[in-house]
Amino acid sequence: MAMQIGTVRCIGRFLGDDPLAVPWEVVEYLAGQLGIEDTSCVKRYAERRRTPYEHAREIQERFQYRDFGDRRWGREFRAFLYGRAWTHAEGPVALFNHAVTWLRRHRVLLPGVSVLARQVSEARTAAERRLYQSVARAAHRVDPQLAPALKMLLVVPEGRRVSELERCVPRR
Repeated sequence: MAMQIGTVRCIGRFLGDDPLAVPWEVVEYLAGQLGIEDTSCVKRYAERRRTPYEHAREIQERFQYRDFGDRRWGREFRAFLYGRAWTHAEGPVALFNHAVTWLRRHRVLLPGVSVLARQVSEARTAAERRLYQSVARAAHRVDPQLAPALKMLLVVPEGRRVSELERCVPRR
């Protein structure tokens, strides 16, 4: 059970099907702290398949870890993620790392990497869409003809290889 507690505290999730998938040094360290001389006894932990899951549930209740699928915490997390994507000009890796930090700080069990990466991507896409819409509205307020004029700069005329915008921008 101590390994399960350590695992959820350090990596933000339980190890699931293989609760013993930790470096042997961790097992030896915990055994030393708990005064267990024969570290091989840990191999019997998963003999009863339900034990790791029962311990995970007990740890989750005792230390107030929340499931990622919890509606309230899901809303709060998405609000954080979207707000961060909107207010910070950072790439997907930085936003992903902030997401992991937020989840761990709020004791929300981490989902799989692909689930979290998809949420980060969706938040960035929503923030980018909002930015583009804001700029378009601001340009329209300044001059309703500005957006169509800018759009025309991107058109590549027949018989040419570059747009007017590319032709006017100096190359480095």
